Amino acid sequence: MATTQPKSNVFSLDPTYQYPMIDRGEGVYIWDTAGNKYLDAIAGIGVTNIGYGRQRVADALAAQAKKLCYAVGNKFTTAPVERLASEIVRFAPAGMRYVHFGSGGSEANEIAIKMARQYQFLRGKESKHQVVSRWISYHGATLGTLSATGSAGRRRIYLPMLLDWPHIPPVYCYRCPWNKTYPGCGLPCAAELEATIQKVGAEKITAFIAEPITASVGGSIVPPKEYFPIIRDICDHYDILLIVDEVVTGFGRTGKHFAIEHFGVVPDIITTGKGISGGYAPMGAAIVAEKVRAPFVEKGATFEHVFTYGGNPLSAAAAGEVLKIWEEEKLTENAAQVGAYFGERLQTLREHAIVGDVRSIGLMGALEFVRDRATKEPFPTETRLGARILKAGLARGVVTYPGSGMADGTRGDIISLYPPLIFTQAHVDELVEKLDATLSEVEKGL
Repeated sequence: MATTQPKSNVFSLDPTYQYPMIDRGEGVYIWDTAGNKYLDAIAGIGVTNIGYGRQRVADALAAQAKKLCYAVGNKFTTAPVERLASEIVRFAPAGMRYVHFGSGGSEANEIAIKMARQYQFLRGKESKHQVVSRWISYHGATLGTLSATGSAGRRRIYLPMLLDWPHIPPVYCYRCPWNKTYPGCGLPCAAELEATIQKVGAEKITAFIAEPITASVGGSIVPPKEYFPIIRDICDHYDILLIVDEVVTGFGRTGKHFAIEHFGVVPDIITTGKGISGGYAPMGAAIVAEKVRAPFVEKGATFEHVFTYGGNPLSAAAAGEVLKIWEEEKLTENAAQVGAYFGERLQTLREHAIVGDVRSIGLMGALEFVRDRATKEPFPTETRLGARILKAGLARGVVTYPGSGMADGTRGDIISLYPPLIFTQAHVDELVEKLDATLSEVEKGL
């Protein structure tokens, strides 16, 4: 299903790969310029939650563009921005009352990290400047957010440029770093945060950042229910802010409005992006608790930060309409209901010998591949298993998201799945059927 394209002037990520040229989208499907149809099982990587081709959102964008296309965020506010902030707060956990906008998830996490630093500074705790995070994580592509990211592959080239911030082991029961088994393990993955704080010094740490469900680099790793309550208590004890990265999981992906709700914990900052605007305009946001805003108000302090397109009225108008559709069509509830079926059907793919683990929650799932199930030995990197599965899947009309590094930072292949929240059981059946055929073909090639 490859398409022929003229030489491109685009500085693409991979110069060895000829990217299919996508022409249009409708619902859960996209078409390339050669007419090939694909089931988008990753929603453009967790973005197009309400599906493609929504006329209402296009109309909202057009109307706002005619009226006011831009207003600089450190001098003005606009009605679309004010409305959107109010709507987001309405769905956020109790006590989270403010929203600061950016243009995507990386910006949202950059905002949160800087906001946490200034929060501590304004409280007279100038020495607090480091951010603790976890290995097997992704928080963004800026140098600041990459410093917090725990993906060895994404960090490798830029290591000399990154901030030397502490990382702790991930919550990863399938490959537990301590070789223990839940629930009898005692959750050393949570205790490690306190040990690291004590080693580095609480007076140096401003925040801990984590994805509630580890997304693209971890393949839908769901922590035990006790994990985040323990983390919350540790952060409170040492006067450290808890930043929850919901760039992928926010706005219904896991069957809750925000994934942290599964654990009964309220963070200090939630970061979000991707699905907030459904792919119709660039948008990211940091949702902030009252206590974080308080010292800025008390000191009359300006947040020392601005992004040119943060909180622009066009993106806010688009996101506002997307959230209306999300609420009207009860897409969080759909993610929970269809997600249960999605999880059951994915489990049937364990019949393939290369499938070591199957993980899912709501409409978010992943397959982890191994060479040997008993030992969990990964495939060699030169096998390029993820790339093989992606290519074979595209030939069958399904889009997946490959990843690697689960075993040792380099080896350990996964594919992630983030279907649009408008998925039906029929779409799930189509997806699993195509994945089944794809894996059968790849296995023969091995």
